[in-house]
Amino acid sequence: MYLPSYFAVDDLDRVAEFVDRIGAADIVTFDGTAMTSSLVPVIWDRPSDTPGRLFAHIARANTQWQTAHTDVPALAIVHGPQAYISPSWYPSKHEHGRAVPTWNYASVHFTGSITFHTDAEWLRDIVTRLTARYEEHRPDRWHVDDAPPAYVDGQLRGIVGVEIAIASVEAKAKLSQNRGAADQAGVIAGLRDEGDSRAAEVARLMERAAENAAENRPRH
Repeated sequence: MYLPSYFAVDDLDRVAEFVDRIGAADIVTFDGTAMTSSLVPVIWDRPSDTPGRLFAHIARANTQWQTAHTDVPALAIVHGPQAYISPSWYPSKHEHGRAVPTWNYASVHFTGSITFHTDAEWLRDIVTRLTARYEEHRPDRWHVDDAPPAYVDGQLRGIVGVEIAIASVEAKAKLSQNRGAADQAGVIAGLRDEGDSRAAEVARLMERAAENAAENRPRH
């Protein structure tokens, strides 16, 4: 990942919050001649003293688990909100004209060794954890045990578990931090005027980034 220092996010708690909110990642592996990718919901299991592990599952019919070279590190990409940024939103553009379009976004890259699992109990645990995560806020939540046992067993035979032992975490929030405060405010206003939910989410991330920067700014 190309990661200028002013776009880097080093706070793993913030990164974990972002990953949990997005909830899914592109798992990319190498099959010897080409790259293969699958988009899947993920769980980031992160003990406090290690980068942790990323867990997921794919369809057994998806040949990625058979073709992936497990001696080559896998890449998991979590994509956040993204939006086009118009130079017309910069007040500075009207002063000197030195402005071009850009793209604001947030993403996280995990790299590490990948393992695939076919053990039924391992799979049941991951499916149960994923289900609990997405059902916990629902008043009439669904549990894995709500389905007939034989049916669940059959479904588990149709998937393969994915485990990435994370070696590195790179998090990037490209949110106009390289622009002045007035230009950032102009971009936030412009994004909100777009009437698009993705643009509004980028605006929200920009506001939060500005707040974090203000909180971390040295006080004299």
